[in-house]
Amino acid sequence: MGLLSLAIWLPILSGVLLFALGRDEHVKAVRWLALVAAIASFVVTIPLITGFDNATAAMQFQENLAWIERFNVRYHLGVDGIAVWFVLLTAFITVIVVIAAWEVIDTRVNQYMGAFLILSGIMVGVFSAQDGMLFYVFFEATLIPMYIIIGVWGGPRRVYAAFKFFLYTLAGSLLMLIALIFLYFKSGSSFEITTWHNVPLTMTEQTLLFFAFFAAFAVKVPMWPVHTWLPDAHVEAPTGGSVVLAAIMLKLGAYGFLRFSLPVTPDAAHHWTWVVVALSLIAVVYIGLVALVQQDMKKLVAYSSIAHMGFVTLGFFMFNELGISGGLVQMISHGFVSGAMFLCIGVLYDRVHSREISSYGGVVNTMPKFTAFAVFFAMANCGLPGTAGFVGEWMVILGAVKVNFWLGALASTTLVFGAAYTLWMVKRVYFGAVANEDVRALKDINAREYLMLALLAIAVLVMGLYPKPFTDTMHVSVTELLKHVAVSKLN
Repeated sequence: MGLLSLAIWLPILSGVLLFALGRDEHVKAVRWLALVAAIASFVVTIPLITGFDNATAAMQFQENLAWIERFNVRYHLGVDGIAVWFVLLTAFITVIVVIAAWEVIDTRVNQYMGAFLILSGIMVGVFSAQDGMLFYVFFEATLIPMYIIIGVWGGPRRVYAAFKFFLYTLAGSLLMLIALIFLYFKSGSSFEITTWHNVPLTMTEQTLLFFAFFAAFAVKVPMWPVHTWLPDAHVEAPTGGSVVLAAIMLKLGAYGFLRFSLPVTPDAAHHWTWVVVALSLIAVVYIGLVALVQQDMKKLVAYSSIAHMGFVTLGFFMFNELGISGGLVQMISHGFVSGAMFLCIGVLYDRVHSREISSYGGVVNTMPKFTAFAVFFAMANCGLPGTAGFVGEWMVILGAVKVNFWLGALASTTLVFGAAYTLWMVKRVYFGAVANEDVRALKDINAREYLMLALLAIAVLVMGLYPKPFTDTMHVSVTELLKHVAVSKLN
């Protein structure tokens, strides 16, 4: 078993073990086992970066075994410079989520921790899969634990939110399955993704495949107008569910564009770029305005995530290295920043049991340590230079300006809107006089909460001040992808 298999199956098997321990009879043991499993799963991923060769675009740490031999489906894993950081990000966020739930979740603790560990392994599988059918199995399997997490531990409308999340994402993915089967026959009975990159396709075939993949990935990102499931899912999900949704699950759709849409259907991707760019700019501008009027903190940050992911898809379809690399950096930084924003909302909700901005005011007077973290993450969400939130947005804007100045100008409005809705929330929640007795009774963060926020703050600061390790890792793979996409496949 190689490193990637360990990164996938260690958390999955640990999650299954936790399910077997019984509901609430062994809560303390369950929490420690979950933490040990999450940390071990993260440690397993570290050699993927320390041993990664930045000089090649080839898949590394590959494992290739027969799985369903009759249909030539293989258990083929591997990562390149585009995928490797997301494996680490997934494992890292899982550790944070386990720490965040330590005292907050007190019923069905084993199932809660087990669901997140299983989800973590499945998401690593999505980023590692090099066989189309294996990718589809992992991609769809992510729905099950997240559906359970929202449906069991969510808010009052959790069943509605869970169904909406499941149906939206499942419906989009069914078209992708048809596309995968078509490519299987077109390529001579192969599910190898890299083989599909070189299959000759007519423009009509490429267009149909492009929109089949688009249906699956646009819902997952989510892009406007198929974004409406996300605010509901975020509002009803427990804090850990919101963190994983924003930090990792949205990235699965954006990753799919780079793994399938661009290399498999390059001519259609070029031809229909205007559609993706238009929808991305609507997400950046319109959704930014929608975020401005939100009264629920979770909804505000959820809409903020849609706007930031619009930046990612915009960068990918600029077809230059600055745009694609910027989109990838934005995906990683958004994982840190949005995860931290939802954790901060969770800290307040655990104490006051309200997400309404009007329920707070003057939190800095009673929770100064927590406010320092919250304001720092808010500044990163605005794209403040020196934080992770700035680097990717700056690169995407530069990439857009290279294509068209007005595209870059429209894209840069996200910095203005982002600052507007984020600072508006910060001002009303954290500053001013103490607003009510609930705020007056607040106690500052404990050691556990300090640890999880400090880990994310360090990640946001390090990536903001020194993004070179991230861009160096992805440079060769992005360059190779652009070379491939530039070559027409029309037969």
